[in-house]
Amino acid sequence: MALLPILRYPDPRLHTVAKPVLAVDARVRTLVADMLETMYDAQGIGLAATQVNVHERVVVIDVSEDRNQPLVLINPVIDWASPERAKGEEGCLSVPGIYDGVERAVAVRVTAIDGEGQSRAIEADGMLAVCIQHEMDHLLGKVFVEYLSPLKRNRIKSKLLKQLKEERA
Repeated sequence: MALLPILRYPDPRLHTVAKPVLAVDARVRTLVADMLETMYDAQGIGLAATQVNVHERVVVIDVSEDRNQPLVLINPVIDWASPERAKGEEGCLSVPGIYDGVERAVAVRVTAIDGEGQSRAIEADGMLAVCIQHEMDHLLGKVFVEYLSPLKRNRIKSKLLKQLKEERA
């Protein structure tokens, strides 16, 4: 297993739409293992392959308190989203240190392939539902700050670009 570098907003590669995974083979299983290691190391609860510059439809999530219940979603599709929506504070490993309110469906049903190549359906609400929607946005090339006003988004972009310049200096 290996830690993978996480792309940081406003890196244009975060806007790449991910392609479907054709087969859950050794390469994809290694990617999943590396993504889980990277997510846990970064103290995150979710990570999409897009965030590690792999543009395939792979997501890893673990919202458990003990960080020992990894969920792997390959080629995930939201089959149903509740009409009820709620605004909640979100953050992102690709947008470090930034948190803001985003409105999402409070519950979703997702069909995906797991890390063993088996098809499964998952019904989720609460934090898991939010995390699934957030990570699936990444697969579509969308970062959560894009739900914010242009003014907030530009402030975040400026702040992160300034941080990056300071880190490289």
